Amino acid sequence: MSATMKPILGAVILVGSVMSGTAARAQSGRELHEPEVNAPLEPLRTGIAENQIFAELVAHNELRTAGLVEYSTLRVKDLSGRVHEQEIGQMEYHAPDRKTFVVKSEDGSGLIRRLALTPLIASEIEAASGKKHSDSSITSTNYTLKLLGERQVGVYHCFVAQAIPKRKDKYMFEGKVWIDTQDYAIVRIEGHPAKKLSFWIERADIVRQYQKIGLFWLPEKDETIVHVRLYGKKVLTIDHDDYIVNGDREA
Repeated sequence: MSATMKPILGAVILVGSVMSGTAARAQSGRELHEPEVNAPLEPLRTGIAENQIFAELVAHNELRTAGLVEYSTLRVKDLSGRVHEQEIGQMEYHAPDRKTFVVKSEDGSGLIRRLALTPLIASEIEAASGKKHSDSSITSTNYTLKLLGERQVGVYHCFVAQAIPKRKDKYMFEGKVWIDTQDYAIVRIEGHPAKKLSFWIERADIVRQYQKIGLFWLPEKDETIVHVRLYGKKVLTIDHDDYIVNGDREA
């Protein structure tokens, strides 16, 4: 699957919209950055260039996308703060472009669910089907990469690069990417939106972590800290668990 931040950036916009009419202050001591991703970088191996990274990334993503028939995952969404909402549901993907979502349980503020979480799912389903589509994938058309070095992230050894968007787009980001050196798959994305999202959102810090399941790389966890004008911080986390994946051939 190609790497894009559209669903999680859409969530940032929606959280800001909710907070603009809600006098809630989030108190969170959680950090977005694990120690291992902030450890000193290893030197970059010789013979590696940005255009090669892009070419390999695109080629491997196309193979994986072509081989993915369907998957399902349990998603736990948690919007923390004094106004709180948690939603647990099942997301299903069917090639080439269909997603469905069924809510299993809900807890907390119905207002937050209606204004933020429900539209978030709807926008992701629309994006998968090509409706209101804007390409925000990590390709040379959309980004410039500046290679910084290499680093071990868990079990994955990665190239680390600064990602610089080529245009100001609210569904694109500016930050860092970690790319697996064997599979040429995105392991981690960390940054902030390339375009200011709204008057209310002063800053948004975003992390998406991917995991390898069989031959495919799929989201594992999203975490966003939104700094909202007048109201402080709000934290949105999405955990992607219990994947069932069906591929029709090796990717």
